Amino acid sequence: MPRAFRIVPALGAVLFALVGLSACGGIPGNAVVSVDGKSITKDTFNHWMSVAAASSATAPGTKPAIPVPPKYTACIATAKAAAKPAKGQAPPTEAALKSQCAQQYKSLQQEVLGFLISSNWVIGEAKSLGVKISDKEVKKQFEKIKSQQFPKAAEFEKFLKTSGQSVSDLLLRVKLNLLSQKIQQKIVKQKSKVTQAQIAKYYKENPKRFGVAEKRNLLIILTKTEGQAKKAKQEIESGKSFESVAKRVSIDPASKSNGGKLAGVVKGQEEKSLDAAVFSAKKNVLTGPIKTPFGYYIFEVQTIAPGSQQTLKQAEASIKSQLTATQQQAALSKFVKDFKKKWMSKTDCRAGYVVSDCKQYKAPKTPSTSTPATPTPTTTTPATTSTK
Repeated sequence: MPRAFRIVPALGAVLFALVGLSACGGIPGNAVVSVDGKSITKDTFNHWMSVAAASSATAPGTKPAIPVPPKYTACIATAKAAAKPAKGQAPPTEAALKSQCAQQYKSLQQEVLGFLISSNWVIGEAKSLGVKISDKEVKKQFEKIKSQQFPKAAEFEKFLKTSGQSVSDLLLRVKLNLLSQKIQQKIVKQKSKVTQAQIAKYYKENPKRFGVAEKRNLLIILTKTEGQAKKAKQEIESGKSFESVAKRVSIDPASKSNGGKLAGVVKGQEEKSLDAAVFSAKKNVLTGPIKTPFGYYIFEVQTIAPGSQQTLKQAEASIKSQLTATQQQAALSKFVKDFKKKWMSKTDCRAGYVVSDCKQYKAPKTPSTSTPATPTPTTTTPATTSTK
């Protein structure tokens, strides 16, 4: 199934990437959930369950059996027909297949209720913020996606048939994504005000981010003893090439095979005593031996690339961009936290349909023998099946 038409719209990828939007109070008789007084009916739930089941079909074109509690009759029959135990193994029992169907139902139920609840949350939040999308905008975006995903009309008709979705379903999902984008834009726009004082403060506190350190290219030899280092130095001074001596006597793995060449050395990179010697040495002067914990070095500075530092004016644009992004991310994080809290309090779920976004939801107790996982933001990511 194309990305634009998954069972759950890409809300997490647009606005709500920081939380999972999955999902008894005054709930009308035909409803399974009520969000701020607006009902999600049993018929709507069943329709999207069929869509979710179609998206989870293991083989393209196969009609999945929607698991219906409490007996799961059709699901069990389908699973039994598809079961192909290996030679010598007994087929799965009725109880095992029923348990499998129950787990499948729970997974689909959570996915569908997550979509339906989050859809109502987004529409309700858009209304409260004054964010609007015209039918014309929705239709234009829908046609764009449709032409990209389905160049031929027959392909689109096939998709509708196999996915169980209607054009109205797809228009709803396009609308939800457009609303999510506009909500996000409104939230971040309010937090795109970086002052000159903030820019100057950041520049002052992070000077290394705006500078390029001096770099030196070396010829270097490392030996175990001071005597070996002095002898190597004498050989070079007497006319032998640095490369030939380095390849024969150096024990420095980083430069030996290179004929003693060590490029791009910056201050603070090498051992303290060697670092001090390297950055106080003059070009083309054979220096050493320098004692270090690793042995004795002799070296020669071949080239020096001076360091540089951006001025505040030069760095201003990049600092502003970074601070703006940080402010916007913080604003979105706060918004999402408040958004979830606000709409959970308005979400009533009937018994048997309680998921994590219902105000009746109670997180399962963690067994004392296990270590609770650190809570992390999640996104609903349903499986996709390509139509092509």
